[in-house]
Amino acid sequence: MLAAMTTWRLLASIGAVGLVAVYAIGSGRWVANEPGWYASLVKPSWQPPDLVFGLIWPYNFLALAIVGVVVAQRGSGAAVAAWLVVGALSVVAALAWAWLFYGPHRMQAAAVALAIAAGLTAVLVVITWSVTRWGAVALLPYLVWVCLATSLAFAYPRLNP
Repeated sequence: MLAAMTTWRLLASIGAVGLVAVYAIGSGRWVANEPGWYASLVKPSWQPPDLVFGLIWPYNFLALAIVGVVVAQRGSGAAVAAWLVVGALSVVAALAWAWLFYGPHRMQAAAVALAIAAGLTAVLVVITWSVTRWGAVALLPYLVWVCLATSLAFAYPRLNP
């Protein structure tokens, strides 16, 4: 039984890291899709400088991966399953935002996708809190970032009709 428990926790850890890798690679692919279009957009006054984007994303991806492994190793079966499912849904919503925004430039639909990702990220933080309080705290910058990005996403269609 102990070997089986170790195996499922290992698989869950690999799943959490794999999820973050898909997120990082997928978002990077779509965000780099058409940089000239993005540069031409009128930006909201509260948008952070580009340097902040370059600093926060590596932190966010690293925090998600580390916390995912910790939850997989320490959480109950239900908490691990919930973290992976909610995490996957959040990543799907975030990738939908990246594709909608940078692909067909459907900014309104992209904003809705990002709002869904933000809501799911809040749920992810709550699930994490039930397993590891420091892990939940480590995910707070990501939650704040996704909420800030959501506010920016809703501003873009207004500023760029």
